[in-house]
Amino acid sequence: MALAELGVVVLDCPDPRALAGFYAEVLGGTVEGEGDWVDLKVPGGQALAFQAAPGFVPPRWPAADHSQQFHLDLVVKDLDEEFHLDLVVKDLDAAGKGVLALGARPLDAEDRERGFRVYADPAGHPFCLCAC
Repeated sequence: MALAELGVVVLDCPDPRALAGFYAEVLGGTVEGEGDWVDLKVPGGQALAFQAAPGFVPPRWPAADHSQQFHLDLVVKDLDEEFHLDLVVKDLDAAGKGVLALGARPLDAEDRERGFRVYADPAGHPFCLCAC
């Protein structure tokens, strides 16, 4: 028997509204709130929240002495159901170009033989674009 259920995942950041806007462009959804706490309501998915953190220091990936603490796995839409590598690469490339245009930066996005790519959001949190 569960003792609780997951309410929301909260990301600390220097500018909650800006980071919520980034993820709204990536995931869709509605940004709600102002100030130190902003919510992103994602249709049919888990909500995310963004909290102002004075003195925020982004994680360094990969660095054992500056652990990332957690990361988000974001599943890329429209992947071929039969998982053909050439189509997966095409979809991950397109999604990667999209998040870079929104302000993400690549952390480990060069390996075309695997089903994920690693980026950092504008505040420095690692996230993966995944094919599965």
